[in-house]
Amino acid sequence: MLRVLVTGGAGYIGSHTVRELQRAGYQVTVLDNLSRGHRAVAEVLSGVEFVWGDTADGELVRVLLRSRGIKAVLHFAALSLVGESVADPALYYRNNVAGGLALLEAVREAGVPYFIFSSSAAVYGEPTQIPIEEDHSLAPFNPYGATKLAFEEALRWYGEAYGMKFVALRYFNAAGADPEGLMGEDHRPETHLVPAVMEAALGRRDAVTIFGTDYPTPDGTCIRDYIHVTDLAAAHVLALKALADGHPSRVYNLGNERGASVREVVETARRVTGREIPVLEGPRRAGDPAVLVASSRRIKEELGWRPRYGDLETIIRTAWEWRLGHPRGYDSSRF
Repeated sequence: MLRVLVTGGAGYIGSHTVRELQRAGYQVTVLDNLSRGHRAVAEVLSGVEFVWGDTADGELVRVLLRSRGIKAVLHFAALSLVGESVADPALYYRNNVAGGLALLEAVREAGVPYFIFSSSAAVYGEPTQIPIEEDHSLAPFNPYGATKLAFEEALRWYGEAYGMKFVALRYFNAAGADPEGLMGEDHRPETHLVPAVMEAALGRRDAVTIFGTDYPTPDGTCIRDYIHVTDLAAAHVLALKALADGHPSRVYNLGNERGASVREVVETARRVTGREIPVLEGPRRAGDPAVLVASSRRIKEELGWRPRYGDLETIIRTAWEWRLGHPRGYDSSRF
């Protein structure tokens, strides 16, 4: 099996993908600077080489690629908070674009043939059609989405000029936790809806804030397509196998093709947890579209991807079970 490098492999989606790569028999090296990832993941994922470093360190990346005989890179090491990107776009361009290009240059120089990119539905901006297909117009209206699109464009041109093969996976809303309870979602601070709801159910936050109740949706709150993180991770393994089998470079959406509003997520969490979850109503956040729902038809037809944990209740139940066992998340005081 190929030996692969996973950047950002100590983070949420990266760590779950490392687990799926292990299950598929790949040898994995993780590169993570731990600015947003968790050192505890190294203890959870036995048999994985962890290197503490930054993707912008081109020399370090080149040494890793050549000395380990890396044949594919899966790139997760990006900042991903819409509000933060609006407040500090320079941070996002430095990390997601400049840092990403440093990584891409090292990959090109080392002659690594395959690249899998963790992209985002944020590249679409406000959709003009639902569900969103991959040929939808690309018009991000926040810096986070713009930086993801900029890197996608770099991949396309690198592929045409240098023969690098890639897959860019445009995620919708990743949620849930490893069904075996090994890993979960833990950001500091936590801004994602599902883990914030879990914290409120545990009494670790006073309430969940609903940002915007006047959107043109049935209950006035944003609608998102929630996809289980393990299903996302499995798609990366399929994409890597496809490239190795000779498939061309491609862009794929990843979602469950149905949406749930913020209020629906809260109500589902109340049923799953059996606990009251206090809610506060706040103003809209800058850069939040009203509705984002995927069409995942392309990846289903071309790669045979099928979500195993597709319903919202299952997604929330796995998140809740992990949180019950890890009420403080990855307790950094122990590592």
